[in-house]
Order: sequence, then C-alpha cells, then structure tokens
Amino acid sequence: QVQLVESGGGLVQAGGSLRLSCAASGRTFPMGWFRQAPGQEREFVAATNWNGVYTNYADSVLGRFTISRDNAKNTMYLQMNSLKPGDTAVYYCAARQSYSGVRYYSSVAEYDDWGQGTQVTVGS
Repeated sequence: QVQLVESGGGLVQAGGSLRLSCAASGRTFPMGWFRQAPGQEREFVAATNWNGVYTNYADSVLGRFTISRDNAKNTMYLQMNSLKPGDTAVYYCAARQSYSGVRYYSSVAEYDDWGQGTQVTVGS
C-alpha cells in the first residue's frame, strides 16, 4: 500500500490558478485526480499513465487543468487555471499498484490507494 498526501489547495477567486501536488510514499503506476463537492459523488477529474505520457481529462476541466508527474520525486501535480466556482470541491489523488503500460483510469473503483484530500474553494 502506498501513502498519498495532497497539498496546494486553498481559496482563490474565479479566474485564478492553483497547483495541487500529490506526494507518494513509494513507486506508483497509473494515477488520477478526483473531486467531491458537498452532497455529490466523487467524480473523475484527470488521469495519467505510469510515466505521464498518456493523459485523460473530464470534459468539464479540459483545456483548463493539466495533470503531470515526476516519478523521480514520486509526485503528481494538477495545474488548475481559469478556475470557476463550480470547481469548488475536495480534491483527491489516487494510485493503482499495478503496471499497465499506456493505460489510464477514470473510475473510482479502479484505484487502490487514496489521499486524504485537499480543499479547493473558488469564490465568485
């Protein structure tokens, strides 16, 4: 089991930017970002394969968010630009424990390990 710790959340005005980080205690393979707003289910935001070459985004963040990773630091990032009030949520990072080549995953059930979450609040 890998421990994941998110950081970088906070309060920002609409149109602003934030960069989230997810530090892993060990090696990880496919990773992803999810978010959960109050009263709603956890939803997919972005995903990357093991080396960051292949990525996938939810339609709602495409063109505004960028996922990346630095395997030498066991860290994944989410650069969030042009933030909207609708982006307000707790953001979670997730990791799979098995190698899967070019594949990335967009379902909660497909991930093995989760961080504790970091709050992102976007004011109007």
